Amino acid sequence: MQNSGVQAQPLIAVRDVRASSRWYVELLGADSLPDHAHRDRYDRILCAGQLVLQLHAWDVEEHPNLVNRGAAPVAHGVVLWFQVNDFDAAVERARGLGAEVVQGPFVNPAPQHRELWLRDLDGFVVVVASADGEAGGK
Repeated sequence: MQNSGVQAQPLIAVRDVRASSRWYVELLGADSLPDHAHRDRYDRILCAGQLVLQLHAWDVEEHPNLVNRGAAPVAHGVVLWFQVNDFDAAVERARGLGAEVVQGPFVNPAPQHRELWLRDLDGFVVVVASADGEAGGK
């Protein structure tokens, strides 16, 4: 299969960019951008140098779909899904954050991997999952 040149770079609107950045960096064992002038408005979460999530403050600029937070339901139907190489450590980091657990950890029998479903600081559903097949005999 040929690489299509497409890379997902989801962006979510959050109440507190700095707090959300710290939460995702801790959960994923990731990095964020070095401190910059717009850190209260925008940040990027990076894993091994690859962009995995963008955070943008509600109502600070006139970007479509990033205004009028009070009128928007919290991402009903959206799940932010992250495959991690260190699932057990990610579960411990989630516990350390005091994250609200929605479901898990459990083995999903179809892909034979482990999943933990959480809510972030803004109520988004976040899943951390091990690689497909990783839980084959568990």
